[in-house]
Amino acid sequence: MDIQSASSVVLQALTQATSQDSAVLKPAEEQLRQWETQPGFYSVLLSIFNNHLLDVNVRWLAVLYFKNGIDRYWRKVAPHALSEEEKSSLRAGLITNFNEPVNQIATQIAVLIAKVARLDCPRQWPELIPILLESVKVQDSLQQHRALLTFYHVTKTLASKRLATDRRLFQDLASSIYSFACSLWNHHTDTFLQQIYTGDQQTSLSSLERTLLSLKVLRKLTVHGFIEPHNNMEVMGFLSAVFERLKQFLECCRQFGPGSLCREKLEKTIILFTKVLLDFLEYHPWPFIPLIQCSLEFAVSYVFTEAGEGVVFERFIVQCMNLIKMIVKNDAYKPAKNIEDSKPESLEAHKIKTAFFTHQTLTEIGRRLVSKYFLLTEEELTMWEEDPESFAVEETGGDSWKYSLRPCTEVLFLDIFHNYSQTLTPVLLEMVQNLQGPSNVEDPVQMLMKDAVYNAVGLAAYELFDNVDFDQWFKNQLLGELQVSHNRYKLIRRRVIWLIGQWISVKFKPELRPLLYEVILSLMQDPDLVIRPYVGCLVQYLPVLWKQSEEHNMLRCAILTTLIHLVQGLGAESKNLYPFLLPVIQLSTDVSQPPHVYLLEDGLELWLVTLENSPAITPELLRIFQNMSALLELSSENVRTCFQIINAYIYLSATDFLQNYAEALCRSFYELLRDITTEGQVQVLKVVEIAIKVSPVLGSHMFQPLLPAVLRGIVEGERYPVVMSTYLGVTGRILLQNSGFFTSLLTQMAVEYNQEADQLLGSMIEMWVDRMDNITQPERRKLSALALTSLLPSDNSVIQDKFCGIINICVEALHDVMTEDPETATFKDCMLMSHFEEPKLTDDEEPPTEQDKRRKLLALEDPVHSVSLQQFVYEKLKAQQMLMGDQGFQALMETVDTEVVRQLQEFIHSM
Repeated sequence: MDIQSASSVVLQALTQATSQDSAVLKPAEEQLRQWETQPGFYSVLLSIFNNHLLDVNVRWLAVLYFKNGIDRYWRKVAPHALSEEEKSSLRAGLITNFNEPVNQIATQIAVLIAKVARLDCPRQWPELIPILLESVKVQDSLQQHRALLTFYHVTKTLASKRLATDRRLFQDLASSIYSFACSLWNHHTDTFLQQIYTGDQQTSLSSLERTLLSLKVLRKLTVHGFIEPHNNMEVMGFLSAVFERLKQFLECCRQFGPGSLCREKLEKTIILFTKVLLDFLEYHPWPFIPLIQCSLEFAVSYVFTEAGEGVVFERFIVQCMNLIKMIVKNDAYKPAKNIEDSKPESLEAHKIKTAFFTHQTLTEIGRRLVSKYFLLTEEELTMWEEDPESFAVEETGGDSWKYSLRPCTEVLFLDIFHNYSQTLTPVLLEMVQNLQGPSNVEDPVQMLMKDAVYNAVGLAAYELFDNVDFDQWFKNQLLGELQVSHNRYKLIRRRVIWLIGQWISVKFKPELRPLLYEVILSLMQDPDLVIRPYVGCLVQYLPVLWKQSEEHNMLRCAILTTLIHLVQGLGAESKNLYPFLLPVIQLSTDVSQPPHVYLLEDGLELWLVTLENSPAITPELLRIFQNMSALLELSSENVRTCFQIINAYIYLSATDFLQNYAEALCRSFYELLRDITTEGQVQVLKVVEIAIKVSPVLGSHMFQPLLPAVLRGIVEGERYPVVMSTYLGVTGRILLQNSGFFTSLLTQMAVEYNQEADQLLGSMIEMWVDRMDNITQPERRKLSALALTSLLPSDNSVIQDKFCGIINICVEALHDVMTEDPETATFKDCMLMSHFEEPKLTDDEEPPTEQDKRRKLLALEDPVHSVSLQQFVYEKLKAQQMLMGDQGFQALMETVDTEVVRQLQEFIHSM
């Protein structure tokens, strides 16, 4: 494609591709797609997005097409790869100047330069880093910022590379530029602070942006650029300086009101400082030891004393709490049970922690955690009032402790209480004692304080086991509080119910349960307390309640939700509830029954969690699936849950399930695929893929009617990447785990296409290689490599003709899955699983369900997790060499790019 003559044509197509009119947009997109593989196309795009006089939207689109082209065609091994001459010209053009005026486009250009750097720097692009280092020194404000932005994205990308050689290159880079990066950061930081102190706020915003970018660069260099960072004075000097800089930036916050642009940037920079510390602690716990004292002093001072008043903000508090938590919990900082076996570093860290966490410090932390950070805010109270279900989810949700203040506070409280319970138990018990008796409903502060203290006692139930007579407390205090009916007291009633739920499995006499049931019955009339996960003790009463609520569908919804939480809590023991549970699911999910209008969504959710927690299939559990055909016909918003249920049955008992229901399911899927969305197609195909993975022979045969469409989609180049990825996943499973069936299916399809089977196989392999980038999951990428390599050894001329593409896919997949074992300095396949281990859970993690365990055991038999790709490729190539002889095999290997061969040899020789 000649740049001069093609520019106007490409520019016109890009302009049309920004149109809102689909009649104009679609042909333009198709034309651009056809040009993607044309030599010179990316040079034209470069000239377009570098022309600042053109429309911003057109330039933006040109950058995106260029960026996508890097992903698809920059690697030497890619089909339709760019020529080395064009790539060299493009690299030079990308760093000719850094003067992009539009922020969004500048960011995209920086990202695409980083993408090229990931593949080419430093070997093919040695001049990139020196040019960036020079460009960040220029006086022109715009050029300096754009160069710094690019410098950051390049550093970030290079730091993320995983191969040992790449890591060594990044470490060499870090050593050579660290001093410069520190100077750059200090310069921009000092400039910003000086401008702030002189009141030059407008200019200071620009300097703050440069401070932020240079700090981002230093974060990556500091955390990933050194094997022994504690031996580098500049690294440790920078980390020590972080605390003083943090104090300076926090003081600057006083000058700007919340919501202002400068305050927003300041807070962003402050959070980045804390990320530097948290990342360094995570990756280098022992080098962090000299920073433990400063970190604890800083974090505790700002979060638990008056020093933070007026300057701290929520995200900063969360980060400080995370810092304290990671130091308190870090196994590297704990001595071994036998002191003589402890490492000197662990003893040193433990000594620092012990000296810091004095009785007075712990007491103050414990009191403030409960009396300040456990208090419900106005926002939380409003949320609970208006949307109690969402509030319950917010309180207990997942990984939120890392980012949200309330969960973070509770996790820190638990960790500190667990490690220092002797000191903190009397503190908490004193707070309980001060709140004896009913609270004054006219005193909201007292009510909130009681809620906070009861929350703490519930969270620490296992730690307080020997120190609290819960049975007496229940009879003398809590029971009475449940019976206070005032509307404002519902806050305390809710907390007491939750508190009992926490303690009932820890310490609660069976003879007190009837008394508790009696109270709960009355509470079931309280809409603020029904359908909470904390009323597990209702299990004995629920069947009666279900029968009595036949005319009250909303109450039955409440019971379904309670059952969901109950099954999740009981796990495999929930099988004891089947005589009651399964008829409830049957009724709730039967679309011929009128109540399904109200009960279906919760009924499906209950069905799913019952399967996930079931230890084994039962005839009654299998029989319920008769409801599914009608549910799939509805094509409602619940269809995703229906697919999850189908998958759960396959994991639970593939043979029983498929033999009973696969034929009907196949008919339902066939109808669904006619008018379902792309996402729906993927869901259907995932069921087929899982069935073949769990039971290769039975799964292939049972879903045979759907498989010709899968092969047809591959050969004809399915346009939607996510659908194509799933097609390749299904086909990969069949080829690898049921090769005889694959051959018969290929023969059947060859008749349809009026071709030889080998010819069709060649077309399919070619499309597979071409569309490998559609597959994003590492598991599926490895599966593709295993499946195609399983065709070797072969004297079939079609397979030998496609040998280069097969090897390219293997090398790409090896890059995805191979990591270096630091103990042996060899590569290993990170997806291999050698045995099943019960995971070690932290206090805030849910135990695995029975389905989780089934999937783990299945993974042990799955070639993706049981076969070393490195070993498999080696053995197949060895067999091919034996088949062809040395000379013939050498000629075959010469069809592969030399760089690809070099990378393949590096992987194989490291075995």
